Amino acid sequence: MGLRERRQKEKDQRKKQILDAARSVLYENGLAGASITRIAGLAELGVGTIYSYYQNKEEIFIALQQEGLKLLCAKLKAIDAAMTAPVEKLKQYAAAYLDFSRNNREYFDIINYFLTSPEVMFPKPLKDRIDSHGNNILQIVAGTIEDGIGAGLFADLDAARYAMILWGTLHGMLQFRKMQNTMLKGVNYEHLYEQSVENFIRGLYL
Repeated sequence: MGLRERRQKEKDQRKKQILDAARSVLYENGLAGASITRIAGLAELGVGTIYSYYQNKEEIFIALQQEGLKLLCAKLKAIDAAMTAPVEKLKQYAAAYLDFSRNNREYFDIINYFLTSPEVMFPKPLKDRIDSHGNNILQIVAGTIEDGIGAGLFADLDAARYAMILWGTLHGMLQFRKMQNTMLKGVNYEHLYEQSVENFIRGLYL
C-alpha cells in the first residue's frame, strides 16, 4: 500500500470513528445536547481533529443521514437494474426498505430521528443535501410506476405523487411495527406489511 492509499485509509477510519461517536452522542443527548466536545471525547480525538473533518455538528449528522440514504438508494438501484416487471420491482423496493430497517438499524434510526422531528433542524443548504438523496429514491420508484403506465399495466396517473404515497405508506408501516407487543400482538407483521404493498399496487391498475 502506497503512502497516498495509507493516508486515505487513515482518513476514512477517522471519519468512521467520528460518525460512530456522533451516533451514540445523538441518541444519548439529543441534537440540542450533542456537541463537538462530547463527540470528540467519545471518539477519543481532539476537538481540533473533529473540525478538520467537519465544520460543525450539523454537518456530522448530515453525513450520517447521507450514508444511510446512499446505502438504501443503492439497494433500490440494484433491484431496478436486475428486474424488468414493474409490479415485482415495487414489491422488492418495499422488501428492501423493510430489510434496511432491520439490518441497517442504526442508519434507519438516524434517518427516522430527523424525519419525525417537529422542527427543521438544519440550515437550508444542508437540508437540501439530504433532500436530494431522498428525491433520488422517489425518482427510482416513480420511474418504475411510469414504466408500468407506459406498458399499459397501470392507469394514467401522476407517478411522482404515487411514489410519495408508496414511500409514505411504507414508512408509516415501519413505524407501526413498534406496536408489535401491544396493538399488533398476535398479528403477523410481515403479512400486514406485504398487504399494505399489495393494496397500493391494486390502486395503480387500470
